[in-house]
Amino acid sequence: MKSFFLFLGLLCAMLAGTPEAQAAKRIKVAFTNFPEHPQGVAFAMFKKELEARSNGAFKVDLIDSGKYGNPDSIVKGLQMNVLQIGAESTSNFSVFDPRLMLFDIPYLFPSYEAADLVLDGEVGKELGRGLEKNGCINLGYMEIGFRQIFSTRPVATLEEGRGLKIRVTPSRMHIAIIKALGMNPTPMAWGEVFTGLQQRTVEGIDVDINLGWFWRFYEVTKHVTLSRHFYTPHMVLISKRFLSSLSPEEQQLIRDVMSECIREQRKLSRQNEKRFLEKFQTEWGMTIHDLSPAERERWIEATSKVPDEFGDAVPPALLEQVREAFRQAGMDRKS
Repeated sequence: MKSFFLFLGLLCAMLAGTPEAQAAKRIKVAFTNFPEHPQGVAFAMFKKELEARSNGAFKVDLIDSGKYGNPDSIVKGLQMNVLQIGAESTSNFSVFDPRLMLFDIPYLFPSYEAADLVLDGEVGKELGRGLEKNGCINLGYMEIGFRQIFSTRPVATLEEGRGLKIRVTPSRMHIAIIKALGMNPTPMAWGEVFTGLQQRTVEGIDVDINLGWFWRFYEVTKHVTLSRHFYTPHMVLISKRFLSSLSPEEQQLIRDVMSECIREQRKLSRQNEKRFLEKFQTEWGMTIHDLSPAERERWIEATSKVPDEFGDAVPPALLEQVREAFRQAGMDRKS
């Protein structure tokens, strides 16, 4: 009988060491977009892959559509480890590190390839360390994309856009860009934008093509101007307290899976743009205004002095580092 109980004790000890017998480590992930948005699709992929490849050692809960709260709530949640992963735009996280306003600089990024060069290079890594003091570790950058103008009237030139009452975020840089373009910046809460366009409280909004589709702005606007006046990524942050509680192998698994999901997210976001632009025209009768090269140069020139107003937030040396990286890669606008 004694040997039986000894065997039983050994068996229980062995089973306790298996992933199935241990309580799964829970990862709450908060993000701002719909499940159908490329960001939501990527986080669903993260959940599926991490749970499978960890043999159930991790359980991922997704909190979509901004349900967790504002950027400050996300950072506080990560600090306290009541939230394990959170994603928000660099624009919104710039209150914690003003250098992130780099991504709000008008016409800095000439292409998606140039954006990748920065996000995945030394500048992206350096900026990613900016919230470590807040207990947040950067896992990489998902993509929202280039901002375009959805409007109730045509805007194919600077003159046509003059006085356009357009919704903006409270960002000082965002407001300065819209003013420089001769438009009328109107701060408005995101949840009020659709109704504002419907009731003509505002005449336009600048968002990326994916958000324009998923928020159904094609129902309340008739025109899309492909202005591409600035590029917005989303930082994917993980709680430092949570990450440090994991083994090196677990940490690497999370990093690897997230990196794969980020690559897929950017790919899907860019594929969607072509598809949605076609749908805007064929299904919703919208008019697409793609600025001519000469007109685009006018928009670039109109906003060229905006960065000078924010030298205290975005160090000129950092800005020059980005521009030099583009020149070295043959990606600057003059190449």
